[in-house]
Amino acid sequence: MSNSEHWLPGKRVNQLAMAKNWGTRAAALNVPASEVTELATLTTAADTALEEAQSGERTPVVTANCKAAFDALTAKMRFIKSHYFLSPPLTDADLISLELKPRDTTHSPVPAPTTQAEADISRPGVHLLELHLRPVSGSPPDPHRSDYGYRIYYGVMPPGGATAEAEEGVKRELRQVPTSGEQLPFSRFTRRKKELFDFAAEDSGKIAYFCIRYENAKGEPGPWGPMFSAVIP
Repeated sequence: MSNSEHWLPGKRVNQLAMAKNWGTRAAALNVPASEVTELATLTTAADTALEEAQSGERTPVVTANCKAAFDALTAKMRFIKSHYFLSPPLTDADLISLELKPRDTTHSPVPAPTTQAEADISRPGVHLLELHLRPVSGSPPDPHRSDYGYRIYYGVMPPGGATAEAEEGVKRELRQVPTSGEQLPFSRFTRRKKELFDFAAEDSGKIAYFCIRYENAKGEPGPWGPMFSAVIP
């Protein structure tokens, strides 16, 4: 959440999702109601500014307004994190639920992962894909603390590829078949062995692409696993 970051729609979308998550959990974590209300107001303002920036011509004024809205939201999130999430300290489970990295309390060095990860896919319902995460067969095993969790990178491509407008939109649909994880616009971290993706109803029939990396407790990634895909039911 850097004040000097460039125009990165995917980062903005991820920050909004995190802010909304904080808003739903903040009261239970003893964040004062006034702070929760202010966070909600700034989140709505940033959401509106991003929607305006992506729905029409990106003029300097629109871009500046969007940056200002996200700067204000970033400042508020930093304030809440430092005043209410770090002191008194939350449990690791609470930090993970807030999409924050748990504190590393180990004093011995934890190497970056070397194992590759992939997943089998099941289809539990309409527009649902569930990933069953596992190491790639034959990949060398890591120390337990190195394979702390999975970072799942993903993106969606409509039949024939996205239009230029859809590629730049909020959903950042793929224009062509990706060949590496770096080309996938979104990611999420999980320590679960199963992860459910609930896509929008209008995404049924599109192709979802995935690529996974292990991360250690410090967020250091391992090598990319293989790219894989499935048609969204």
